[in-house]
Amino acid sequence: MPREIRIKISDELYEQLQQAAAERHLPPEAYAGQVLDADLTRARFREGARGFIAEHAQGFAERFGDPASSSADAA
Repeated sequence: MPREIRIKISDELYEQLQQAAAERHLPPEAYAGQVLDADLTRARFREGARGFIAEHAQGFAERFGDPASSSADAA
């Protein structure tokens, strides 16, 4: 279920928001929602990636080697 939030931004930022929204043929509110959704999705993805790395890094290093301990790049 969609929720409505109210935020306060400066007149300058609102003008930038209006311009960016107009370039995409969207109302400013819809564009702001899309930007917020994309930002939160990106944050969830990064958090998931960090969790995946933490969970599987040791097994990956055991199977393929640990680049931090490789001397091939030390030259």
